[in-house]
Amino acid sequence: MKRLILLVVLAALAVGGYLYYQSLKASPKYALMQAANAVRTHDMADFERYVDVSSVTGNLVDQVTSQGSALGLLNPGGMMFKGALRLLKPQLAQSARQELQRYIETGSVEAAAAAAPDRLVNVSVLGLAGKVVSSDSQFKDIKYVTEQGEQALVGLEFTQPKYDTTLVVELKMRNQGDHWQVKEITNTGELLKHVARLEKQRLLKGL
Repeated sequence: MKRLILLVVLAALAVGGYLYYQSLKASPKYALMQAANAVRTHDMADFERYVDVSSVTGNLVDQVTSQGSALGLLNPGGMMFKGALRLLKPQLAQSARQELQRYIETGSVEAAAAAAPDRLVNVSVLGLAGKVVSSDSQFKDIKYVTEQGEQALVGLEFTQPKYDTTLVVELKMRNQGDHWQVKEITNTGELLKHVARLEKQRLLKGL
């Protein structure tokens, strides 16, 4: 009898564990874990399963090129070419994708920058994104996950030691049926403006 009870308990634990694992696999958090693992293993194909690179980089370019004043402070000369940037969106999106792909394949920021094609305007979209989450930033926590039907908003909190603060990068994700996929970073423009204000304050304090 005791053996039967033990078997029932073990079966219940196994079923519970399996159901938990399946629910975890179908969650936005699991997709982000897999994307992070793809970066660590330099697996671009697996990364693209969980991150829609074309959508993310295209939206990133849209937000970056709309931030004239922030662009001028964080990327000297950016204001001068604001109009040109809008005309060069397709080229910048392609460049951002190539930079991202090269970074994932090599893990090297330098290799990523070298992979970008020659540009008429010296603006690295991923370089500007690096002003928000810099090389000395560290992932702190998943701030929130808000599921809205087939979409989810996920806030990732990172430290920003240069300004002694933390910043939350918000991702929009979509349920693809058997997994979730990142579609865009929703607040890149807001974060660039915020970091530009922090940089301006830092420069003024140094005078």
